[in-house]
Amino acid sequence: MVRTIVERTRLGDDDVVREPGRRLTERQLALRDQLVDLVLAEGFLHLTVDDMAGRLGCSKRTLYALADSKEQLAVAAVRQFFRRSTVAVEAAIVRTRTPARRLTRYLEAVAEALRPTSRAFHADVAAFPPAREVYEANTQAAAARVRELIEEGVAAGAFRTVPGDFVAEVVTATMFRITGGEVGLATGLTDAEAYTELARLVLAAVRR
Repeated sequence: MVRTIVERTRLGDDDVVREPGRRLTERQLALRDQLVDLVLAEGFLHLTVDDMAGRLGCSKRTLYALADSKEQLAVAAVRQFFRRSTVAVEAAIVRTRTPARRLTRYLEAVAEALRPTSRAFHADVAAFPPAREVYEANTQAAAARVRELIEEGVAAGAFRTVPGDFVAEVVTATMFRITGGEVGLATGLTDAEAYTELARLVLAAVRR
């Protein structure tokens, strides 16, 4: 089953992606992806629906077919970002068999997924509780996935036996510090760079 970084959902070629109570057309799906790209690059709190429509070259009515308000549009964009990121992250490790490489590649793929996100995006997510809840839930799911990968490595004899709960707690806390901006402020690293360093650190801790 494909895992989203935050929500565990299966997206296949025949799946219809839905917002609650909505069936989106191909054009609307494409527009939503464009909205995601806009939000990642510029954030969303300063944008009005007029701004969004102007940047995307569509009408406000077209946007309101995706969600009922600016706030709901923002949350839908954050959710869709994590949906497509999850698919990309899991695809990055699907053919990787070596436990060490699966672990590092997973976190590297998370870093790659976060690379398009701007500081404005992270600041707005932190300031807007509904979007922050989506981000935090995805961070928790990613940390749980790291724990699974570590446990797979231990079972295969590639990693030393480590307390999975402790490692997962450390990884989760670090991920929250990364997504909350504390690591960036303290180190000057981008979120993507911080995830890359986290991958190296976790591997060094569990490798035999």
